[in-house]
Amino acid sequence: MNIILLGPPGAGKGTQARFLCEERDMIQLSTGDMLREAKDSGTEMGQVVADVMARGELVTDEIVIGLIREKLQGDKKGGFIFDGFPRTLHQADALAVLLAEEGETLDHVIEMQVDDDALVARITARSTCASCGEVYNDMTKPIPDDGKCTNCGGTEFKRRADDNEESLKQRLMEYYKKTSPLLGYYYAKGQLSSVNGLGEIADVRASIAKVLD
Repeated sequence: MNIILLGPPGAGKGTQARFLCEERDMIQLSTGDMLREAKDSGTEMGQVVADVMARGELVTDEIVIGLIREKLQGDKKGGFIFDGFPRTLHQADALAVLLAEEGETLDHVIEMQVDDDALVARITARSTCASCGEVYNDMTKPIPDDGKCTNCGGTEFKRRADDNEESLKQRLMEYYKKTSPLLGYYYAKGQLSSVNGLGEIADVRASIAKVLD
């Protein structure tokens, strides 16, 4: 099974993807993670990525598709979760062609719907463990009283510099401008389902499971 998780920054895509990896043995394909992994891999594609990033240039869609192709040709496990790609209609078309070439299908596209004001409030309260990246939130999942990460025991936590209201609203505007057309694209293909991304984590998890099952 191959799926796409759609949703603005902070909607909880990464958290839900982690559950799917643990429960269904799926593989999360996050664009950022793939680029970092490729840069340090020593492969031919990795060298291309390293050179582009060293020049401070944007990584092209063709490079990202090449990285995804490598993943699709490896261990498929329980299928793939596309997180952060595609972001545009051009990328969606390129992904469709790639999946067809590799004999794969896209089974579900799940939109994690959010209320912008509630999302901004949630993200500005967010912090992460500096050691393992576990996410905490001042309102819904505060850092434990003993100051230790529940996942790894780390004691250092950080907030993203751009997790402030002005920056977040700009990021949301950019997301909607580029990504909103994808909703119509996948709706027309009969692949789109929507869940409430601002519910309790367990409720969102259950809603996604209902779509997939």
